[in-house]
Amino acid sequence: MDFSDLLKTDVHADGPLFEQIRVALIEAVRAGSLPAGTRLPTVRELASQLGLAVNTVARAYRELEAGGVVETRGRFGTFVASRDPADAAMARAAAAFAAAARAVGLGKADALRYLDAAFESNVS
Repeated sequence: MDFSDLLKTDVHADGPLFEQIRVALIEAVRAGSLPAGTRLPTVRELASQLGLAVNTVARAYRELEAGGVVETRGRFGTFVASRDPADAAMARAAAAFAAAARAVGLGKADALRYLDAAFESNVS
């Protein structure tokens, strides 16, 4: 599979190239273009396909592995993880948010106002 069509990078865009690769791979996984178990090219292969430095692709793979999006299986390569890591991460975050809201006496509707405001202001 040629990943150069799937992973478009732009040297003139804001943000580092490894981040562009990381985000594009996550979007491809979420869209189903890269289903669980899909073997990704080696770092060198992908760097060659994209015309990028090996270290750039390696950093993207490390970040994806740390986030649970991909898993490395030794000599067998790097594969799309079997489950969406956002599910577990968001479930934990939602539980913590709900607990914090309850701790200060907020109900769901009031708590959701804070969540909406956070999305609107890009607060991280």
